[in-house]
Amino acid sequence: MFNLKYLKRLTWKTGLVVLLFLLLTSFSGALNVPQVTDSEEAGRAKLLSYILRHQLIMAHFSHKQMDDELSSAAYDLYLKQLDFQKRFLLKKDVAKLEAFRTSIDDEMNLGKITLPAVASSILRERVEQVSKMVEGILSQDLDYDKPENLETDPEKLDYCSTLDELHQRWRKNLKYQVIVRYLNLREDREKATADQSQAELSEDALFQEAREKVLKSQKDFLERMQQETLRDHFDRYFNTVARAFDPHTNYMPPTEKEDFDISMRGSLEGIGALLREEDGYIKVVSIIPGSAAAKQGQLQAEDVILKVGEGSGEPVDVTDTRIRDAVALIRGKKGSEVRLTVKKSDGSQMIIPIVRDVVQIEESFVKSAVLSGPQKSLSYGYIKIPSFYRDFAATQNGKKGRNSTDDVLAELETFKKEGIDGLILDLRNNGGGSLMDAVSITGLFIETGPVVLIKSSDGRMETLEDRDPFIGYKGPLIVLVNRFSASASEIVAGALQDYGRAIVVGGEHTHGKGTVQAMIDLNQRVPFLNMGKYLPLGALKVTTQKFYRITGESTQYRGIVPDIVLPDNLEHLKTGEQYLDHSLPWDTVAETAFRPWSEPLGALNDLRLASEKRIGRDEDFAKIIEQNEAALARRDKTLQAIDLKSVHKEWQESKARLEAEGGAPHSLADKKDDQKAEELSKEEKHQQWIDDLKEDPYTREAIAILADIRKGGRQVQASRK
Repeated sequence: MFNLKYLKRLTWKTGLVVLLFLLLTSFSGALNVPQVTDSEEAGRAKLLSYILRHQLIMAHFSHKQMDDELSSAAYDLYLKQLDFQKRFLLKKDVAKLEAFRTSIDDEMNLGKITLPAVASSILRERVEQVSKMVEGILSQDLDYDKPENLETDPEKLDYCSTLDELHQRWRKNLKYQVIVRYLNLREDREKATADQSQAELSEDALFQEAREKVLKSQKDFLERMQQETLRDHFDRYFNTVARAFDPHTNYMPPTEKEDFDISMRGSLEGIGALLREEDGYIKVVSIIPGSAAAKQGQLQAEDVILKVGEGSGEPVDVTDTRIRDAVALIRGKKGSEVRLTVKKSDGSQMIIPIVRDVVQIEESFVKSAVLSGPQKSLSYGYIKIPSFYRDFAATQNGKKGRNSTDDVLAELETFKKEGIDGLILDLRNNGGGSLMDAVSITGLFIETGPVVLIKSSDGRMETLEDRDPFIGYKGPLIVLVNRFSASASEIVAGALQDYGRAIVVGGEHTHGKGTVQAMIDLNQRVPFLNMGKYLPLGALKVTTQKFYRITGESTQYRGIVPDIVLPDNLEHLKTGEQYLDHSLPWDTVAETAFRPWSEPLGALNDLRLASEKRIGRDEDFAKIIEQNEAALARRDKTLQAIDLKSVHKEWQESKARLEAEGGAPHSLADKKDDQKAEELSKEEKHQQWIDDLKEDPYTREAIAILADIRKGGRQVQASRK
């Protein structure tokens, strides 16, 4: 075998690109690499590798190079998306692919992409073998009473050494699926009243039906895998190369307009969830305010969607499925029901029924309320900002367009008339939005000054500042955040914290997304006129800038650490930049000059101590702590018992826990509460929202802190330093 790294040095010194290209062909042959016979696919891959390589190196903030280190990172990502659950590849397959670990950079530099062809060939063979295994396993009864365990965390599994070992892994997995399906069928039978034929089914018949349903689901899933094209494998390969730069840099292959919109915005018409494809899973990124999923309440960020079912129909397994295929299943007509089988962050599974609907736009806008505190004579303003929205299309057409800044200002004007004694700005679950509005909303609470520093990939620094001396509200201010407060939310919270203008309250940290992405149309980057036959090529979303606080600290990775940390109901979630592969690091730049807020907020240490005392005797926070501990224990317990008795026990415990937490699932046949909600007037809905807000322990604690601030007299700035 040729010494590839020696040849690379030779090439860079002498410019003998043709020689290296020929020698690489020999190198590939030594690895028994099948050649890509489809010349159009090979040509498209060569063109894409050229464009992506140049755009990534030139535009990405980190200026990473195509070298062995990046190649190894891309290889790990590629292997994960190929078979993250380790249900197909054998150790010898991985050993064969391992030869590519440090050659992906060489493939990209030369435009001779071979790894996807090798992987596609191996995976197709294994899928065919697994298909026969599945049919054989489910053709007969399994020993449902035999005590066995199934490891559910792929990170703790190794690849199987032999087909017999792989057969055992599938047998256990299928046995568990059949038991779960059987329990579902048995529950349906127990609920059956009119359908006597269902009620009279024997246990054996229920198990047989469960096996048949699992078999159908698995056959559909495996058939979809067999329909994967070589282009699909190429596209995923290029995406892993992009993701090796950072988790927000992605190659997006061309699709129909509807699918392109999903990739660009992540919005799903019908249920209102933002999704991403990660390591063979479909993961929920966030829930759109006012959407069907938001109203139903059970689907949450970081949930993994395992199966999608249409109403009471047979669910379809969507693991190892392309996101556009999963989206096609999730979408549907308004009023119809989709049932999502999801895996929660603590490892538990549940079926979530969601009635598809259009997004209630009003729910995505700024909302406010006036709330009373411990002293009834005092009142406090509350403003919820779901996102930093701005109608840029209307602005471009010469119209004003609705925006979050004007909406917040309008609420502040209302509060002035009310004469509030303090204000809560709620940025929980706010994933960001318009940078312009993040700056201008911050400006509503300070006189003038810098708000955020932005560093570009070329090293240029830019300071965005508030130049309007107008202040919309001068009184005590609390900013509520959580782990889903990201990007623009972190800019606002960080700036108000740095100025000493507000006290930030929430969990241990915010999300930590302190980067900006640009969209590059790859069709506009084709270097040669005769390459039109390969169009369209898709788009590259690439990280080009980084946010910094006015103190010089990045909001990236670490996020914003609240001044007062409360028990976090999201503590068990592994969410945030620090949990993402290859996220950019936290760093600093030079601090910029700014004048801190001069009004007293209270002694921060005293406020913390008073808050801790309240939390210690608060029943709601005690329940949150208890639920978090239980969720963390469930998350760490990845060994699943797969005998009927054990699974049934866990099934009952899960249902009891769900009902105790007020999240019992409902269906189309049980929509009385939803129908009543639809019949409420706008004013009644708003009052219902306020009533729910009063029950929120975080809002309640924020009000208590504001009450404490009124008692204090010293500055919080000195305590922070």
